[in-house]
Order: sequence, then C-alpha cells, then structure tokens
Amino acid sequence: MNDDNRAAEIAELLRRRAETMAVGDRLPGVRQLSRELAASAATVSAALARLTALGLVRAEPGRGTFVAGRRAQPEPDYSWQSQALGRARVDPRRAGRLGAHGGAEDIQLSWGYTAAELQPTEALRAQASRAVRSARAWSMVPVAGLPDLRRVLAADYDAEPGDVLVVPGGQQALVFVLRTLAEPGDTVLVESPSYPGAVLAAQAAGLELAAVPADLDGIRPDLLADALERTRARVVYLQPGCANPTGAVLSPERRAEVLALAAEHGAFVVEDDWARHLGLDGPTPLPLLTEDPHGHVVSIATLTKVVAPGLRIAAVVARGPAGERLRTARIAEDMCVPALLQETALGLLTAPAWPRHLKVLRSRLTERRDAMIDHVRAHGPHLRLTHPPRGGIHLWVRVPEGVDTAALAGAAQAAGVLVGDGAHYFVDEPPAPYMRLSYSAASEPQIAEGVRRLAGLVAERAESSA
Repeated sequence: MNDDNRAAEIAELLRRRAETMAVGDRLPGVRQLSRELAASAATVSAALARLTALGLVRAEPGRGTFVAGRRAQPEPDYSWQSQALGRARVDPRRAGRLGAHGGAEDIQLSWGYTAAELQPTEALRAQASRAVRSARAWSMVPVAGLPDLRRVLAADYDAEPGDVLVVPGGQQALVFVLRTLAEPGDTVLVESPSYPGAVLAAQAAGLELAAVPADLDGIRPDLLADALERTRARVVYLQPGCANPTGAVLSPERRAEVLALAAEHGAFVVEDDWARHLGLDGPTPLPLLTEDPHGHVVSIATLTKVVAPGLRIAAVVARGPAGERLRTARIAEDMCVPALLQETALGLLTAPAWPRHLKVLRSRLTERRDAMIDHVRAHGPHLRLTHPPRGGIHLWVRVPEGVDTAALAGAAQAAGVLVGDGAHYFVDEPPAPYMRLSYSAASEPQIAEGVRRLAGLVAERAESSA
C-alpha cells in the first residue's frame, strides 16, 4: 500500500474516532498514533492534515490536535433565489441525461465517448510526461492557443493557423460560438433530430430554437429556406458528417444548397465536425468550411471523442471579422486553455502513435457497430434500425408506436442499461418514438446483453400498449 493510500486509511480511522469524542477533546500525539497504528510520523501527519482541511480537527502549535466543532447554522431559506433567478434557460431533463454516465455495474449504451480500452492511454501518458517537463507547461500561452497546435489543427480545414482558436472541449466551443455569433433572443436553426448538447448550448446563450427536419441525406434545404425566410435567423447549427444521433451525412448536392442559402440570407453555419476522424466505411466528407471562401461556415472540431473525455481540447475555425470577434471574446472567457493540455495534445497529434491509434480505433468501432446492428436486427420488430451509419458512434433505433421512450429509458436504467431517450434529440415533439444506442463505450458482450434487456423491455411495453 502506498503512502497516500495509507494516509487516507488512517484519516478514516481517526475521523471515526473523532466522531465518538466531544468537541475540544485532544487527540493523541503524532508519536503515540505512529506506535498505535504502525505508521510513520509523516503518514500520520498527512492523515491529520486531511482532517484539518475538512474542518474536522484543528491543530494548535505546541498544544496538540483537537476535535473541531461546527457552529450551528440556521435552517437555510432559499426561497428568495427563485425570484432572483427568474426562468431557467437550460432544460434540466436534457442536461441530466447528457451528463449521466452511470456506474461500473451499468451497461453503457448511452455514453458519447470511447471505452477506456479504446483510448490511447500509453501514448497520452508519454506525451503528458513530456509536456509536464516543458518550460511552457505552467506558463501563460497565447489566448488563441499554441501556434504549433493551431497549425496542426488547421491542416484538416485548409485554413490558416490564424483562423484557429483552441478552446476547452467541444461543448464549451458550442456555447462560446453561439453566444458570440448571436444576441440573446435571436433564433438559431437546428436540424431535427439533433445533438442535445447543441440545444443546451443555445439555451445557455439565451437563444430561441427552431427545428428544421432532416433525413438520411441531412437537413432538407427546401425547409431550411422556409425557416430562414420565416425566422430571419442568422445562425444555423449543422452536423454535415455522421450526425448525432442519426448518422446522416449531408449529401454533396445539399452541401451546395446549404452554402447558397447561407450566402443568400447572410447567415452563419456552425459546423459541428465532431466525427472528423470517425468515418468507419471510408473517410468522412471534407469539412463544409473547405467549400466556403466567404466566411459563412464556422467549424468546431474536438479531440475528446477520439482520444479521451479528459483531454478537453477543441478548435473553432472561423474566417474574417467573425473569427476576429471570436478570438477577442476568448479573453473574456478564461484567457487560455492550460498549456499542459495543449502541449499534450500537440505531442499526441504529431507522434507516430497518432495514425496508428486512429486506425485501430476505427477498426474496433466498426466491429462494435456491426455487432450492435446484428443484435438490434435480431430483436425486430420491437427494435428497428433506421439505417446503418457510415461512421460515428451511434445507432438511431425506432421502437413501436405507443411506447413511452422516457419511461423506457428509466426502466432500462433500472435494469442496468443506459440508453438515450430519443425525445431529447428533438427541439419539439418527436414525430415517432426513437432510442439512441451508442456502441463506443461497451464491449461486444455488453452490447449483446444490453440490447437483449432493452428489447425485452420494449416488447413488454409494446404488448401492453397494443
């Protein structure tokens, strides 16, 4: 057992002892405790320091360590906050499900990140070890990000390094971009169904939402044109490649139509390029930004999906005055992403291990996707796959009419399976009952068992509603 674990163990023992003592009672001295607990004086002192930090004991130099007391506090009255806060912007139902990742005993078919065994852990450790020894590790870096990292991130977008802004993760990038490009009360158009995190980001920015239906070829340009005319929106949120949750890819014809509509209406297209490296049946299409010379497209790329949830590194790519405004606004956010994270990301992206990791990741995700498709199809008609996705990490599954998807998701969680309630992926009422199943965070045996349990629950509800 290492020293930290031993100190934690002793701290817990002393905490229990302190609970049996009166406030002001003196604990035994460090030497006595060392003999009693067969631990070094340093370990005992570390344990006492933990309890002191928690306010459970107090040290008085020259006198000893005493059980601390907490002043009695009146029963809190938070009723005033309800009036002061006003109406909540962010939908707590979407926010709660988006942040839920369950426990070790749950089968994770909802998490939007990769399983630990699919992450480049050793490469990350190696790069982080190098980064922590860098002279820049704890220093202030440019607000827009390390120049070398911006240069690497710009390559996928045929952009200049000066067009790139490094931000702490894709979700933060969404909130930041929407808040900067639009004013509170403005309308943002969102393809439907869409990523719930984008809905939350728009809500957090005080924006109104209007949904535009999408199909297997992405957002429908005819309906987008109507929505732009009706709402006068100046921001459109899209996922042109491997959309979450459907896996839809914006067709070449529609890409051109979307850009033409943006130019006609003077609108920005916020391109969420989260699946840039997750094409499973071939590479994903080039970013929409590469076809837009006039600055209508603002792209967001993230590393967390293909590396690890804790590597909170994303990029915003924007040209023209909009890019300048975004870079200026970053100063008001958090000054910069920590140099240590940026150095680690830069080392990983430029290491020989990076292309090897992507190749292995795509291969293993393909195996899991195909396994999940087979299991879903085996449980038809209660589970019906809308179409096999060409990339990404999700399946969009239809369940029978009359099934309450919120209740189904709750029942699945009670049965140890986490799934996505399809209703959360629509701004308005869903046109049909869907569930989102993710194959990136579960093993193939877990996928088989999770789909089996879910199908059983769907069958029960379908029969009861028939």
